[in-house]
Amino acid sequence: MDYLIQLAVDPTVWVALATLITMEVVLGIDNLIFISILTNKLPKHQQARARRIGIGLALILRLGLLGTVAWIVQLTEPVVELFGKGFSWKDMILIAGGLFLLWKATKEIHHNVDREPEGDMFEGKPAKNAAVMTFTSAISQILLLDLVFSIDSIITAVGMTEHIPIMVIAVIVAVTVMLLAANPLARFIQNNPTIVMLALGFLMMIGMTLIAEGFGVHVPKGYIYAAMAFSAAIEGLNMLARRSRRKQVT
Repeated sequence: MDYLIQLAVDPTVWVALATLITMEVVLGIDNLIFISILTNKLPKHQQARARRIGIGLALILRLGLLGTVAWIVQLTEPVVELFGKGFSWKDMILIAGGLFLLWKATKEIHHNVDREPEGDMFEGKPAKNAAVMTFTSAISQILLLDLVFSIDSIITAVGMTEHIPIMVIAVIVAVTVMLLAANPLARFIQNNPTIVMLALGFLMMIGMTLIAEGFGVHVPKGYIYAAMAFSAAIEGLNMLARRSRRKQVT
């Protein structure tokens, strides 16, 4: 208890907490976009439940990993060497997660671009060549990406503070924000089909970033999120322009 009181009265701890919460929320955007796109392929009555379970699993994973911080830190130690470069477990997990995101985003782009004329997923009529998404499959894929993002998030958090309670609070706050934003974001993506392609493009960029990080090429996250924000702003202007044209026609 004395330890927690000492943390509560230390101003530097509050600064670290605010910084860590901001970082966790920003890093959670990637996961949230993936969850939104994936769950929108499920039947309507399963979508909200799948999002809650997916985000709940993210919370359980991150809190569980915080209990094994000493082991998590060891994941950054090289365990295998290829072509003169050492790869740690963290590197291999990031590369595998990046490849999975690239595969998944490419597959979804293909289904959106090359749909059968008889069906339209945005009108509730799945195309004949569209992949069938089951509840179990969606949760499994969400869990896989949760693991990748959680390990990356925890390792980053360990580099910012050594206090486990601070990390726990930051994770809980960030996941709560994800939970509150999940349904509105999913509805926005579903109601604006062009946003889906933009979001899939974001996932491909994030996948490439994970692969680059796995090979030791550090890509500043600020550049990634600035590009995402700029693209989203341009798409927002396009949406306003389309809405304005529709009003003029009517």
